[in-house]
Amino acid sequence: MITINNVQPLDATQLTDILKTEFPSYVNERLGSNLAVEFAHVSDFVNISFPEVIEGNAYTIIVSDDSLELSDHTSEGTYNAELLEEHLIAFLILKAS
Repeated sequence: MITINNVQPLDATQLTDILKTEFPSYVNERLGSNLAVEFAHVSDFVNISFPEVIEGNAYTIIVSDDSLELSDHTSEGTYNAELLEEHLIAFLILKAS
């Protein structure tokens, strides 16, 4: 689990809106790809999926007033999971700090 300080602070609804509108183009620009990215928001949890390359839920973000906790649900050897996670972390730091 990776913890990122939630300096803004963003709530789960705000974070989901930012992710939906900005993250797909952010990650696709950096990867030179056109991956589909899906989001599901329930209470303080935001789930992120990359259905074309990773089966099921890839990451969960637990949002609190002080932090964003990122959990990785991918398995070893999953297609570009480490690279996707690096870009997700960079994006979250950019938006929450």
